[in-house]
Amino acid sequence: MDTQVTTKFNILKPAKEVFEAIVDPEKIGNFWFSLSSERWEQGKTITLRYDEYDAQGDIKVLEIEDDKKIVFSWGEDGQETIVAITLKRTDDSSTIIEVTESGLKEDDPEIVNKMLGKKEGWVYTLICLKGYLENDVSTLRASLIH
Repeated sequence: MDTQVTTKFNILKPAKEVFEAIVDPEKIGNFWFSLSSERWEQGKTITLRYDEYDAQGDIKVLEIEDDKKIVFSWGEDGQETIVAITLKRTDDSSTIIEVTESGLKEDDPEIVNKMLGKKEGWVYTLICLKGYLENDVSTLRASLIH
């Protein structure tokens, strides 16, 4: 059985701006990864880099619906998870962003620690996104210490 974590935030910006912050390699470095190899598009494999942690990995973009949805897979072979990011506009031109990461294996002895780590990571990423889009703060990313 698969287990998942879900994180939701309200961003006081239109869905188009939230979407572009994620898929545009010129913008993603302001809140998440230091480098995205190219614009995220369905069917592409994108290389993401964290210079601060000397870490790099690939994602496979499985589905893109402009300003509404991004779905990708990531992780080591045999341990990949699926991330679904959905954007919902509200009446006041803000956006509810929901991130669900699934594919964590229930029988993994480290499942609780992995779920807590995933949840912590997504909450932190969305805080950085909110700070960047709402207040033009781009110094929050890569500050989480484990």
